[in-house]
Amino acid sequence: MNQSAFACPNKTELLANRYQVKQLIGKGGMGEVFLASDILLGGIPVAIKFLSQTVSNPRMQEDFAREARICAVLSQKSLHIVRAHDYGVSEQGKPFYVMEYLCGKSLKDLIPIPLAMFITLGRQICLGLQCAHEGINIDEEIYQLVHRDIKPANILVIPDPILGQLAKILDFGIAKFLNSSATASTNRGFNGTLPYCSPEQLEGEKLDNRSDIYSLGVTMYEMLTGKKPWQPETDFFGAWYKAHHFEAPRAIADINPNLKLPKELDDLIMACLAKAPDSRPQNITQVLNILEKLDPSTYLGLPATLIKAEYTATITPSSPPLPLPPSLPLGSGLPLIVEKACCQLFWPQDKPIQEIVFPQLLNVEQGFAALSLMMSKKEINSRAFCTRYNQFIFVTSPHPMLLWLTVLYNKGLEPKWLPCYLDMQNPQNQKLVSSLAENERYALIFFTLEAPHSCLYVISSRIDPTQRQMLKTWVEHSQSLPPSSLPQLSKNLLKQEYKKMQSHILRHLTSTPQIG
Repeated sequence: MNQSAFACPNKTELLANRYQVKQLIGKGGMGEVFLASDILLGGIPVAIKFLSQTVSNPRMQEDFAREARICAVLSQKSLHIVRAHDYGVSEQGKPFYVMEYLCGKSLKDLIPIPLAMFITLGRQICLGLQCAHEGINIDEEIYQLVHRDIKPANILVIPDPILGQLAKILDFGIAKFLNSSATASTNRGFNGTLPYCSPEQLEGEKLDNRSDIYSLGVTMYEMLTGKKPWQPETDFFGAWYKAHHFEAPRAIADINPNLKLPKELDDLIMACLAKAPDSRPQNITQVLNILEKLDPSTYLGLPATLIKAEYTATITPSSPPLPLPPSLPLGSGLPLIVEKACCQLFWPQDKPIQEIVFPQLLNVEQGFAALSLMMSKKEINSRAFCTRYNQFIFVTSPHPMLLWLTVLYNKGLEPKWLPCYLDMQNPQNQKLVSSLAENERYALIFFTLEAPHSCLYVISSRIDPTQRQMLKTWVEHSQSLPPSSLPQLSKNLLKQEYKKMQSHILRHLTSTPQIG
């Protein structure tokens, strides 16, 4: 490979005095993607995309900077859009933007996929598009974005501890920039991927969100069947122009008679493929509303591993706890030195006397993570024999923040949700999370709401090894990130994800054999 044919600098040089380009990891019609290290942030990996279009004048550079800025802001608003951190123009005149580096697979390499996975990924793709179509506020002006190149190759699927698979959309705004650049230089108003283009896009018309809905229809069809809705004689422009304008899409049942789709889903995909924009769903919310009504677990004949693909975190019931006599606390599954330390704790004077939970780092075993809870004696006794569930979610931007969620579940009782949000720029929180990563369990210390507010029980919750490894990685990333002053934005993002995942967790808990 002749590296000079691409936009990246020599490997001994730094792009923008910051990025060490390492190797080519992807190539498409819009440009090339390279793996690189962000030297400024301690060498953490990033992905850099160099666009195929050269910016040859200041006006084009301004257009690219505007689109890149809008897309960077958008990428912070949705977990289902690949985050963009930086952008610029190389010495060779090639525009580039810097993205989070994610280990996953292109949706193109996974299709066709089972119906349960389709529903999960389809919802997520729609959520990303919904965020873009509704628009973002920059300098008191609302910018609504149309992607213009929705296709399986532009959807990245990565493993996720809650959803099983997490879909992220690539290349927002890039097709618009390339299209405007091509129009300015060649008077050619089309830039996209022919099998996924809407009829109006092929005409070079001004596009709105309904063009993305058409492309989404083609993508959903292919996700389920592995085929396109049409099969033109050639891949040339004229053949696809005819297909998109004049040929009806093939029935899904004709492509795969064994695929028993719900009628509402079949009708939805065909409506998205309507030739006239007015005949399609008019906004992505209408598409999402139909997908939200479909429950993956209701489709019989699917392997259990697919039905439960959204719940990959392991629930491991701990041994039933015993009452804690002051002299010898037993039965929590914790090291004895930790149990004794928990038993000797008093409710802090700076904490209110009410039903709350807060994390702390015990000064034993080189630091041991714990949650202190205050409840009535009656509720503590009812929670003594329970299933313990935990899950962790982390966001790096706009501010590194971690959600540490614990759930106590007893059949016949409402689940007890115990979320804790940890600012990962706080060194004490970094030590706390490091302890979670190093130890198989953490302690849950129950204090009585009634005076003298003493410790009544100690139990523990086991952390899955996969999650512990992720926690370790997240601490390392947090220590290398630049200072930020936007913790509330990240906390709000995590709160949104927490609300969305509660029903999934509860459904999983109710289907799991209980103890006590």
